[in-house]
Amino acid sequence: MKNVEGKVVLITGASSGIGRETARVLAQNGARVVLSARRADRLRELAGEIGENAAWIASDVTRLEDMRALAALAQERFGRVDVLFANAGVMPGSGMTELKVSDWMAMVDINIKGVLNAMAAVLPAFTAQKRGHIVVTSSMAGTKSVPGNAVYCGTKHFVRAMLDSFRMESIQEGTHIRTTTIYPGAIRTELLNTIAPSETKTRVEEFYKNVGLEPSVIANAVLYAVSQPDNVDISDLGVRPSRES
Repeated sequence: MKNVEGKVVLITGASSGIGRETARVLAQNGARVVLSARRADRLRELAGEIGENAAWIASDVTRLEDMRALAALAQERFGRVDVLFANAGVMPGSGMTELKVSDWMAMVDINIKGVLNAMAAVLPAFTAQKRGHIVVTSSMAGTKSVPGNAVYCGTKHFVRAMLDSFRMESIQEGTHIRTTTIYPGAIRTELLNTIAPSETKTRVEEFYKNVGLEPSVIANAVLYAVSQPDNVDISDLGVRPSRES
């Protein structure tokens, strides 16, 4: 696809769901993908499926040194970095009065700090070359408030506000770094596996089973954003089932 072929794309959370399918879709359209996740066996399998246009490294988005190693691998293997897709995330939902503090901190570490670490790893190159594209997975929960998911909503609202502020900074600084925030609705991924068993989880799982979309719809949204001409910035993309309110 025009403006995708040959691009080097870093993808976090690439071992399953949206990240895995996006790697496939982008590679099918000529991109070279550099895959990041903690599960090495899944990354190895995916890279083997894609072939010579894939590289991978087992890494943790909560560690800045791991994200720097990911960016370094892209430079070593393919000579540059064009796009970051910061996709890794968790959603162990619960009511605030349940005081699941460790779950709160995991969401902050992965959904917020993980995005910042990945951005910190690519921004030096993007700034020097005066081009680049940062795509981040937020959520429909990043556009509204959802009871029982307050901290998750907060992390996804952070992504929305931070990336839009950075977009304006990039314009002021003349670095020409594009940004896209993706807001998935109900997508059938492993994200629900991070929620502890409960009546609420059972209801959500049933809804996703009956209404949820496949990860390919988000992969195609990322492809759409990345494929635009360099002077076009698709800043926000909401993608949800037609039956989701």
